[in-house]
Amino acid sequence: MKTVSIMIVGVGGQGSLLASKLLGNLLTDEGYDVKVSEVHGMSQRGGSVVTYVRYGDRVYSPIVTEGECDYIISFEKLEAVRYASCLRKGGKIIVNTQEIDPMPVITGAAEYPSDVLETLKKDGFDVDDFDALTPAMQAGSAKAVNIVLMGHFAKHSGIAKEKWIAAMEKTINPKFLEMNRKAFDLGYGE
Repeated sequence: MKTVSIMIVGVGGQGSLLASKLLGNLLTDEGYDVKVSEVHGMSQRGGSVVTYVRYGDRVYSPIVTEGECDYIISFEKLEAVRYASCLRKGGKIIVNTQEIDPMPVITGAAEYPSDVLETLKKDGFDVDDFDALTPAMQAGSAKAVNIVLMGHFAKHSGIAKEKWIAAMEKTINPKFLEMNRKAFDLGYGE
């Protein structure tokens, strides 16, 4: 099997690290060689956070280079734009339509661009955009956006939903499992 490369990108505090841990546990349980690498920007200050997840028969490096990524799972629109050049031809960007203002917008030095997703689509990227915040709130917390996105990605993964649920049970604190199960189901489309 060829190595599959996934980037999970977002803003500090959105739960991208838990999402990558869930994905890593799932893929390991499936018998793949898995490499996960986390890159923290100014995550405590709302900065960019990137996680690379690569899996296949044999993976030698966790790092995804430009033009190599099969999937980008973006927790925020501007983060999708920031990392779009990493996507290979034929790859897919899954984007939460939520907007989180970066520091230049907060300070008034810049405006949040209004046409982010349209620009990506015009540039030829395969963009699957949807609101992950609303179902997260329906599940019980805005913090469940990460699991809504994982549920949405699960449909593209080729791995049975039951196996995702088993990986969630191993990865997520039992105290939050029921809420996250509901978030996953909403992201999956149930």
